Amino acid sequence: MSEASELPPGPEPPPESEYAYGERRTPTAAQVAAFEPGRGRISGYLSATLGVMSLLGVLCFLYPTLFTTAELREAYEVGQIRFLLRITLIGSVAFGLFNMARLQNARLGAVGLLCAGAAFLLGGWQAEVGTLDPTKVGLGLDWLLLDLLASAGLFIFLEKLFPRYPDQAILRPELSLDVVYFGMNHLALGFLLIASNGFAPAAVDWAVNAELQAFVTGLPIWGQVILLVFAADLVQYWIHRAYHEVPWLWGLHAVHHSTEHMDWIAGSRTHILQTLFDRTLVFLPLYLLGPSKEALDVYVVYAALLAVFIHSNVGLPMGPLKWIITTPQFHHWHHSSDQPAIDTNYAAYLPLYDWLFGTFHMPDAHWPIKYGTLTRLPRTFWGQFAYPFQRDRGRGDADAGTPEEASAGS
Repeated sequence: MSEASELPPGPEPPPESEYAYGERRTPTAAQVAAFEPGRGRISGYLSATLGVMSLLGVLCFLYPTLFTTAELREAYEVGQIRFLLRITLIGSVAFGLFNMARLQNARLGAVGLLCAGAAFLLGGWQAEVGTLDPTKVGLGLDWLLLDLLASAGLFIFLEKLFPRYPDQAILRPELSLDVVYFGMNHLALGFLLIASNGFAPAAVDWAVNAELQAFVTGLPIWGQVILLVFAADLVQYWIHRAYHEVPWLWGLHAVHHSTEHMDWIAGSRTHILQTLFDRTLVFLPLYLLGPSKEALDVYVVYAALLAVFIHSNVGLPMGPLKWIITTPQFHHWHHSSDQPAIDTNYAAYLPLYDWLFGTFHMPDAHWPIKYGTLTRLPRTFWGQFAYPFQRDRGRGDADAGTPEEASAGS
């Protein structure tokens, strides 16, 4: 067993500690038993998930203009995508048949088999690529599917191998809400890219310095990437801090903090307006620096992986590295309600900025226990979408639960 998985579910503060630790809610015996092997739910969920992904993948082949992202199409080989599609289709059918044979929770297996069957009827992994109009903006369904497959596969594996909270199930409460956010924000990617790419030239084109950009592109790839990380994170630090310190901006950002269970998909819970603001403003320093496409691609991949990692339920020992780059421990404190962690750890990549500006907080031996917002937000996508525009945001919603539940952190 790994060192991380032997850690206790929550740290015990020393007597003189000023931390206000709460009690972490653990799954009930019924919830644990529901996902024990042999009950059909594991194979059912796998079959349904892979089946839906396979069907959507075939639609991306047939209607690339409508469903795919122009920027992403240049980054992958069609042959590789066909191979992935074959794996997901075979997996969906295999898990579905196993689920149906056991006749327990067989509806999920039936969904998987029906979707896989529809995908085969439309051509399966041998589906022809349809007519492509590169001038039109697609929904970005290809990016959604690839990111979901890669992120879930990698980080669920890490969360099971090095769990910080071993009692937290993969199918934890409100997972479906975060899946909706994952999908909505990915489907809006094409429009977000147009907005950010169009805003930067209009806003800061006057400040572009050809000599600076020539210097940047003259650096090796790794040097450009490091420069991009420092520049982008400086902007992100102050944007993030503004979300916490400006009341009307907090209404948007509170949606992100409303999650009470940290894992690989928790970071997807972000209001669409915040996603738009973040992508647009962070693109400004990248535009001014003018890095090579290769360096920008490396930065984008690194930023995307780190964003998932720091929200994940991973207690992997990081050693001295945790003082150099942001880690789950660092960012979990940002989502915590344990005093004095509120309004700390704003950096996305480099704890250095929090140290420089006086907002660094990471007790070496401690992790937080409770997560959420002081006022519990609505628990639906549309309720949270409307939340920033409510006059009295302090009321929460009628489904806020008991006073003890409503006091979950910030």
